Amino acid sequence: MGQDIGSGRLEGKIAVVVGAGQSPGSGPDDDTIGNGRATALLFAREGAKVLAVDRVLASAQQTVDLITAENGEAVAMQADICDESQAAAITATCLDTFGAIDILHNNVGIGAGDGGVTTLELDTWNRIYDTNVTGMFLTCKHAIPAMRAGGGGVIVNISSVAAIASTSIAAYKTSKAAVNALTQHLAAANFKHNIRVNAIMPGLMDTPMAVGGYARARGADPDEVRAGRDRMVPFGGHQGTGWDTAYAALFLASDESRFITGVLLPVDGGAAIRVG
Repeated sequence: MGQDIGSGRLEGKIAVVVGAGQSPGSGPDDDTIGNGRATALLFAREGAKVLAVDRVLASAQQTVDLITAENGEAVAMQADICDESQAAAITATCLDTFGAIDILHNNVGIGAGDGGVTTLELDTWNRIYDTNVTGMFLTCKHAIPAMRAGGGGVIVNISSVAAIASTSIAAYKTSKAAVNALTQHLAAANFKHNIRVNAIMPGLMDTPMAVGGYARARGADPDEVRAGRDRMVPFGGHQGTGWDTAYAALFLASDESRFITGVLLPVDGGAAIRVG
């Protein structure tokens, strides 16, 4: 799936992918791909010019190198979206580099150190909210005026099925629920400006951060972590991948979804069906 050559579904579009790099994974043999890198690659394959943004410039550049190796066009940028000046610089850089911004893809989300409310440290709560909610608010705040001036655009926010499911991690869950609410607010506020805003709620995904990062943090065997997560997925008994998120993002970013806004789309192997 990841190697398909595109058919021009985003031809002529300018896309910003925030979180276009990825964590190292479980080791040198980990060939899984993150949601953001997969999305940046897929957008480029479908004809978009991509500004690949990440906190770690080297990781964003690795994504750009993969895109240019396939004759796509992309530029890497370092930015910490928790800093408003840096979040604003993303839109400014995109306009200076490509002349427009048609798509903003917010692939941001952390949960390290999270837990229940009685044990969760305030600093951890604030750090998760700053990244997962405030950072996304800031990228949207500065991209939307440029999109309005340009006649419209598309924003895709990465939430999580954790927003609507039972989980023991308080800050991650509630911050992703806030992302859902922010998405719907932005969609309603931009009807007349021809800007569509939707969110994707991934479920259990086999990505470097979700599996490799978890295994490293706990000194666990990545294969055992992966197998345990696979067993929890209703559909097919296996996790999704970064490509599953990316293809959902491609649909929402393309004109194929021109009549869709304010949607919270689960990409979760059926996990959301169990809610309620």
